[in-house]
Amino acid sequence: MKKLLIALMLFPAMVHAQKLNETNYRIYSSKTGKKVTLKDVVSDMENYDIVIFGEEHNDSVGHFLEASLLELMHLKFGNDLALSLEMFDRDVQPVMNEYLQGYIREKHFKKDARAWSNYRDYKPMVTFARKKQLDVICANAPARYANLAGRMGFRALNILPDESRPYVAPIPFDTAKGEYRDKLLGVTHDDGDDDTTKHAPPPMMGGAFNLVLAQSTWDATMAYSITEYLKKKANRDKKIVHVNGRFHSDGRFAVVEQLANYNDKLKVLVISSGSEASFPDVDMDTHERNGDYIIITDPKVPKTYADN
Repeated sequence: MKKLLIALMLFPAMVHAQKLNETNYRIYSSKTGKKVTLKDVVSDMENYDIVIFGEEHNDSVGHFLEASLLELMHLKFGNDLALSLEMFDRDVQPVMNEYLQGYIREKHFKKDARAWSNYRDYKPMVTFARKKQLDVICANAPARYANLAGRMGFRALNILPDESRPYVAPIPFDTAKGEYRDKLLGVTHDDGDDDTTKHAPPPMMGGAFNLVLAQSTWDATMAYSITEYLKKKANRDKKIVHVNGRFHSDGRFAVVEQLANYNDKLKVLVISSGSEASFPDVDMDTHERNGDYIIITDPKVPKTYADN
């Protein structure tokens, strides 16, 4: 038992120590169906304002590629670049800024910024941003507000105390519709406190909790955070690398649609990344609608945590 506990404690370090390279993934252009490189994606960003990296939250290879993408973007665009993360909420932006500027220690940052339990997966990006003095946008709505919307509707968000309202997208905002709404109806029911990425056959909308409203609160707030950042004069020409769970951007739904609601002139490039049992063989017909670039990762590479 003692050996098992030690192995479990060492597992994250073992994953991150593993040497990952191009043999562990394939990147395809949906436009051409051909294999491309990460440098090709970065070159394409000349034509876009925002790149959304839609990830699987426990995919080691995906996290390696996110960090690599950020570094390559910095090589090309320098400090005309900002990082945006689903993994941090709008109300912890001051804590993020304090950490990036070197005022507080990492242990206080992680605690007070409510870092996800797998923060080690995002630490390379935050550390790189800190080193290069890049802004990091804490983009998401706190889970308490998504939960509130799911339980009591958008009206409840509108009557929050004045000091609370800046932490969620202003009401009204669009709710999920069409194919995206249908996808949400197939998600396992939860209470709006966790990211909705798990699928299940039965519809979820029974009962008092409205997942469509909860998820839309997250989607709209992430889009609002990005567009508000870009409105500032000093940030207008910056490229944005935004990372979220792929459910928030696959099919150009969710965050992508909400971005267009706030600023329809923004050009958004979408990456959809995840592992597949058939790797390295890929059936692009099943993926090409998910994004402009499709990344298929090797399922044999250990995950950073168990996906129950």
